[in-house]
Amino acid sequence: MPIYNPPLRDMHFVMNEVLHVPEALKALPAHAELDADTISAVLEEGGKFAAEVLLPINASGDQEGCVLNTQTHEVTTPTGFKKAYAQFVEGGWTALSCDTAYGGQGLPLVVNQCFYEMLNSANQAWTMYPGLTHGAYECLHAHGSEAQKQMYLPKITSGEWTGTMCLTEAHCGTDLGLLKTKAEPQADGSYLITGNKIFISAGEHDLVSNIVHLVLARLPDAPAGSKGISLFVVPKFLVNPDGSLGARNGIYCGGLEHKMGIHGNATCQMVLDQAVGTLVGQPNKGLAAMFVMMNAARIGVGMQSLGLTEVAYQNALAYAKERLQSRSLSGVKSPDKPADSILVHPDVRKMLLTAKAYAEGGRALSLYCALLIDQELNHPEEQVRKDAAEMVALLTPIVKAFITDNGWLATSGCLQVLGGHGFIREWGMEQFVRDARINMIYEGTNTIQSLDLLGRKVLGNQGASLKKFGKLIADLVAAEAGNEDMAPFTQPLAKLGQQMTQFTGEIGMKALSNADEVGAASVDYLRVTGHLVFGYFWARMAQVALQAIAQGNTDPFYKAKVQTARFYFAKLLPETMSLMQTARAGSDVLMDTADVFA
Repeated sequence: MPIYNPPLRDMHFVMNEVLHVPEALKALPAHAELDADTISAVLEEGGKFAAEVLLPINASGDQEGCVLNTQTHEVTTPTGFKKAYAQFVEGGWTALSCDTAYGGQGLPLVVNQCFYEMLNSANQAWTMYPGLTHGAYECLHAHGSEAQKQMYLPKITSGEWTGTMCLTEAHCGTDLGLLKTKAEPQADGSYLITGNKIFISAGEHDLVSNIVHLVLARLPDAPAGSKGISLFVVPKFLVNPDGSLGARNGIYCGGLEHKMGIHGNATCQMVLDQAVGTLVGQPNKGLAAMFVMMNAARIGVGMQSLGLTEVAYQNALAYAKERLQSRSLSGVKSPDKPADSILVHPDVRKMLLTAKAYAEGGRALSLYCALLIDQELNHPEEQVRKDAAEMVALLTPIVKAFITDNGWLATSGCLQVLGGHGFIREWGMEQFVRDARINMIYEGTNTIQSLDLLGRKVLGNQGASLKKFGKLIADLVAAEAGNEDMAPFTQPLAKLGQQMTQFTGEIGMKALSNADEVGAASVDYLRVTGHLVFGYFWARMAQVALQAIAQGNTDPFYKAKVQTARFYFAKLLPETMSLMQTARAGSDVLMDTADVFA
C-alpha cells in the first residue's frame, strides 16, 4: 500500500515564514485571535485523519468502485467510505471554515486549504464528497434567501447533508448557454424542473440522508444563451418546515459513468422528472450565482492535483532510495551492495525534483490565494478587499490549470521512477496518474482556463491585474539587488517579468485583428504566466531559507529548499522560452489547415 506523511513542516514554513499568515489574520476581525499554535494543532489532527483513515481505503475504493441499484436508483459507495465519512463528521471537519452563524467553526480558508490538500493526497475520490459540498455551501451562503440558508446551511455545515452542482448536459459542457433543462413556475412559488444532467460528481450516494443539488435550468420566458439561465436548489428529499425530511423528490441517478479514475466517487447521470426546486437569487442570473461555487471548485481542483503530486513524490522517493539497479556513472556509491540505488542517476533525480518543485510551488501559490480570499471576505478595509478579489481572479485559472498540468506531469514522472512496478496496480502509483487526469478536464478544461486568463483577466483590463503582480516581483528583485546568493533566482525572474510585458503586448495587438490569435496562444501563455508566478514564490521561499541559513539555522530543511529552488530555476523555468516562441507562431499554422481535416 502507498505511504503518505502529511507535509506539515512545509505547510508551516509557507504559512508562518513566507506568507506570515498569523500576522495577516490579526487584521481580520473574524480571525484575529487565531494563532500559529492553534493552526498547527488543527492541521496535525487533520493529517492523522488523512493518513490513518482515508489512505487505507483509497486503493480498495478504486478497485471496488461505486454500485448503482437500477431499481431503486440508489448508489452504494466502496467499503469503508461511509464509516470514514461518519468519522469525518464526528470530528467536526465538515464545519472547519463554515460560518459560526450556521454551526461552523469559523476558521480561515487558508487552514481549510491545507487540510484539503492532505485529504486529496490520501484519497481524492472520497474527498470529492465533502469538497463539492463545501462549494454548495459557499454558493447558498452568498446567494441563497434567508429561508434557504436556514433550511440548508446548518445541515450542510454539520455534514448531515451533502451538496452537488448540476451543470453539464450531454450536448453542452462548458457552453452552458446551450442547456435545455426547464423550470416551470408553480402557484406556491416553487418550480418543477425537468431535464438530464451528466458528469455529476457525488450526485447519488449512501453517505448521508439527503443531498442538496444546485441545478441550472431555464424559465419558460428566459432569453436565449447564458443570459437565460437560472439557479435552483433541488433536494433529493423534500424538506418539511420543521427541517425533517419529506417525500422523495423527482431527481435521481439514471446511470454511473465508467471512468478512467476516481472510481470511488459516484459520477452520475442525473434525471430530473418534475423535481421540486426553489429559485436561488434572481431569475436568469443563475450563472453568476453558480460562479461562486465554480470558482471555489476550480481552486479545489488545483488542490486535488497538488495533493496527488505530493503523495506521488513521497512514494517515488521512497522507492528510489530502496531500489538497487546498476552503478552510478561517476563511480560506485554503495560498494557494500550489489548495485547502487537508482537515486544516484541524474534523470531519476530530475523526475523526483520536478515533482517536489511543483508540489511546493503549488502549495505556496494555493495558500497565498486562500489567504487572499480570507482578506476578500473579512478585511475591514474596502480597498484591501477589492485588491484581494482582483488578485484571486487573476490567479484562479493558474491554480486550476497550471497546478493540474503539473500534477499530470509529476505523477507520470513518478510512475516512471518506479519503472514496470509503477505500471502495475499493487504499488498504487498508476492510480495517482489515473486520478490526476480528470483534474485537467472538469470545472472548465485547462484550455478554457487559459482563454479566461489571457482573454478576460489580462487583455480584458489591458494587463492591469498582471502589472500588479509584476510589482510584487519588482519589489522582491529590488529588495535583493546586490545579493549574490539570491541572483540565481531574482535575475531570471526579473528577465521573465520584462519579457512578459512585451509578450503580452504582442499577442494583444495581433488579437485586435484576429481573435483566433488568443485561442492559438492562450495555453502556452498560461503556462508561461504559471512559471512567472511559481518563480516568484520560489524566489520568496529561497529568500527565507537563505536568511535562516545566514542566521545560523542548521535545519537541513532550509538547505533542501534552496537546492530545490536552484533546480526549479535551472531546469523548469527555461520552458518559458520555447512556450513564448510557439505562442508567437500565431494562429495560421493551426487554422489554415482545411486540407488536413478534409
